[in-house]
Amino acid sequence: MRLVLILLASAVFCAAPAHAQQGRVYDQAELDALLAPIALQTDGVVSQVLIAATYPGEVAAAASWSRANPHLRGDEAVRAAQNEPWDPSVKSLVAFPELLARMDESPQWTRDLGAAFLSQEAQVMATVQGLRRRAQAAGQLSNTGQTVVTQEGEAILVQPRSQVVYVPYYDPYVVYGSWWWPAYRPVYWRPWVARPVVVRTGFFHAKPVWQHRAVVKTVQKPYFTTPALAPQSKPMPETQTVRAPRPQVRVPATQGRPIAQQMPAASGFSSRARAAEARRAPPPQAQRQNRGQEQRGRRG
Repeated sequence: MRLVLILLASAVFCAAPAHAQQGRVYDQAELDALLAPIALQTDGVVSQVLIAATYPGEVAAAASWSRANPHLRGDEAVRAAQNEPWDPSVKSLVAFPELLARMDESPQWTRDLGAAFLSQEAQVMATVQGLRRRAQAAGQLSNTGQTVVTQEGEAILVQPRSQVVYVPYYDPYVVYGSWWWPAYRPVYWRPWVARPVVVRTGFFHAKPVWQHRAVVKTVQKPYFTTPALAPQSKPMPETQTVRAPRPQVRVPATQGRPIAQQMPAASGFSSRARAAEARRAPPPQAQRQNRGQEQRGRRG
């Protein structure tokens, strides 16, 4: 009997580390709430936000840099930040300081988004498409003067019309219709006025491949990259694409340690931190006033 107990204890001890290494699984309600604030952005912006969210510490550093350089945006900002030790996806976001600031203001959302993307990439990409279909059915996703919405098979693509990119604010509680998960609601972001951002060819070095529910990195001799990797890199054909690394082998460019060690353990989108972010949302009347101010700003 004693031997049996020892063997059982040993089995539990050996199994514990494997169980502890398993990532948290986000259900569909959580994924809908997580992706709702960014799903309607252009494909390139969505791809680079998803990758950047796996580097939450670098997102915070980039946001601090952006606040210290308020006169920089777009291609000019990215070139100024190219010597910073951040992943290229994070560097790309200094082009859009309003979006970067909201990610920094919602650290739990950013960590959860990155964790979900690393462990449930296919489901994350499917969720983006599901949200786009809802917005389209509600009459809130169509061609504009800045973007083109097209259909590719069952996938909805959102692309900029030119190299002038807009990252507009939208209210998830309006564009998708009545929110369908009472227990999981999108984080509230302060509205902003979309400004034109001029980017060069090769800026969006990552893109979705919707039929495979994945993001790929396009190797195009990017003009922003991690300095430590540049001397060791060899030019590759501009048409070559490589599959985004899987979570178990993903290594930050400069830290030399697995991404799981860089990211704080995701405590879950329903955690107290997430609840605190949601509580920052103004009451409905204030939200309507904010939207009215934003519309007046656009007309101005």
